[in-house]
Amino acid sequence: MQHLRIGITGGMGAGKSTICKIFGQLGISIYDADARAKWIMNNDKELKKAIISNFGWDAYTRNNDLNREYLAKVVFNNQNQLEILNSIVHPAVKSDYEQWAIQHKDEPYSLKEAALLFESNSFKTLHKVIVVNSPIETRIERIIKRDHVKREDILKRIQNQTTDRQRMSMADWIIYNDGVRSLIEQTMKVHNEILEIKNQGVVPFKV
Repeated sequence: MQHLRIGITGGMGAGKSTICKIFGQLGISIYDADARAKWIMNNDKELKKAIISNFGWDAYTRNNDLNREYLAKVVFNNQNQLEILNSIVHPAVKSDYEQWAIQHKDEPYSLKEAALLFESNSFKTLHKVIVVNSPIETRIERIIKRDHVKREDILKRIQNQTTDRQRMSMADWIIYNDGVRSLIEQTMKVHNEILEIKNQGVVPFKV
């Protein structure tokens, strides 16, 4: 039986992690691409060499840990630098995900949670994609409360991501995290539809 690879994405503060927790309660395995990227950037020797080569020794602390604040300042104000960092990190994450997916191939389906699912083109290695959508002001409030960052810094980071309209146009399912519609009901509906699709036969990757 085919193992379905389902992506889940959304803008900053949309609530991807909240939805993933619901899927997790249903027994669905979840690959957190952002968390794995941070792990790889701290532990992959070749990747660390490439980051230092492009961004200098300040990219890591004296304890040899990734200096996230330094990198964020460098890349989020410079599109060219952001593209360089992505070109280094995304292939490593892609390889890591492929190995992870093989380990879960006997499960009906799994989720790949990634903020930059479309920007990195990694959606092309998936069968279907869920987009979590939330009002922009609600997202900004969540991020300020969560990360203790300035509104203008959040807006700069959002500008580097795909727009909500673009994400929604490429979605197979949209879950609305608007405080009105039930997240559990929406998630259960998507879960059941994925299982139905799996039972219908072979599903091609998105292109």
